[in-house]
Amino acid sequence: MTRTVLALLATLLGLAWGWDVLQAAASPAHPLWLARQEALYLSGLLSIGLMSLAMYLATRPLWLETPLGGMDRVYRTHKWAGILGGSFAILHWLVEMSDDILKSTIGRAGRVPKDSATGLLDSLQDLAEDFGEWGFYILLALLALTLWKRFPYRPWRFLHRAMPVIYLVLAFHSALLAPRDYWTQPVGCLLAGLLATGIYGALRSLLGNIGKARRVRGEILAVTRPASDVVSVSCRLPASWPGHHAGQFALVTFSAAEGAHPFTIASANRDDRSIEFRIKALGDHTRKLPTLLSPGQSVDIEGPYGRFDLRRINRQAQQLWVAGGIGVTPFLAWLNALHSKADDAPSAELHYCTRNCVNDPFVPELTSLCAGLPTIRLHIHGAQQGDTLDASTLLRNVAPENASEIWFCGPSGLAEVLRQGIKTLGQSRLRFHQEAFEMR
Repeated sequence: MTRTVLALLATLLGLAWGWDVLQAAASPAHPLWLARQEALYLSGLLSIGLMSLAMYLATRPLWLETPLGGMDRVYRTHKWAGILGGSFAILHWLVEMSDDILKSTIGRAGRVPKDSATGLLDSLQDLAEDFGEWGFYILLALLALTLWKRFPYRPWRFLHRAMPVIYLVLAFHSALLAPRDYWTQPVGCLLAGLLATGIYGALRSLLGNIGKARRVRGEILAVTRPASDVVSVSCRLPASWPGHHAGQFALVTFSAAEGAHPFTIASANRDDRSIEFRIKALGDHTRKLPTLLSPGQSVDIEGPYGRFDLRRINRQAQQLWVAGGIGVTPFLAWLNALHSKADDAPSAELHYCTRNCVNDPFVPELTSLCAGLPTIRLHIHGAQQGDTLDASTLLRNVAPENASEIWFCGPSGLAEVLRQGIKTLGQSRLRFHQEAFEMR
């Protein structure tokens, strides 16, 4: 869906730009100078259009969860819209710099005449040009840090806060330097709508009210360590918490300096405003949580979000549930929720993949939960015991002629192995649902 959204926006911008080109009067300028000008306009449109989409998606619009498949997909679309917008900004800059090459090869005589402007407008255009250049350099630096995964998360998050300001600078650049005839064409209407949407997102970000309506302040009830690299945090939330569906996640802020992190809610909704998180030590922040957290501390929780929801399973399809490592948390919520209505539990094969099934704390918990749900068949795969899950093992009891669906939560590498194996086996009637939340 991410690719579809980005391709659709790029296509709309391309068609609007193409319509303007077709409506333009014949120009005596040299074809190469004309090509440079239109490449400049198109790359600029694609850049600001995609960045506008990224800024809007940063507001976490709840209404897009259903069409995009969850807030994790909304966030992924935000991420790639920003990366592609920055990439087109680089292309825009390279096209701008190409004028020296054209001057040295075909000369200045065939240059495209600039739109004439006087007075205040001329001054604003000069300012917009300078702003755009400096905004581009800062954007390029942030794009490089975003793609460089080894750069620490906390300083990246701090620098990322500058994005709304950079966007507003580039929006000013785009609005002032867009051809004046754009504003009487469909391309101008599309550009104006995108700029308005992006500015809305940028201002909300600067004002700090993104997600405010879905944010509550709770209290930590208990902090335990079921394993050396896993911490369990139980919280009590106020009456304003709307409750959650099994499998959803929340954005949790234990420290204002660290900011919010997405964690799956590992408990079912018990209507007592209590929730539990199981958090694996995957970075500096999560490794320090056992020593930083204690009962009685306050915690900010925003949500719930996500469409990895037990209610969305297709009961007419064969159910294959795959959990890898800490990706077991949504399935713990599912199993706990099903215990309150065991007669309504679907028939499913639950595969849990772990490094060592002998000392894994989730194995006895899963075994106990599945013992009370006879329609859920549990399979444990321990890598150190020589049992790794592959597509043929996963689909062993699946009839090819029947519709099936996989619900997967775990490492992306395992997901890719299973997807490739399923493709090789030719299982075209199988749907693959995967939680895809990454902070950068």
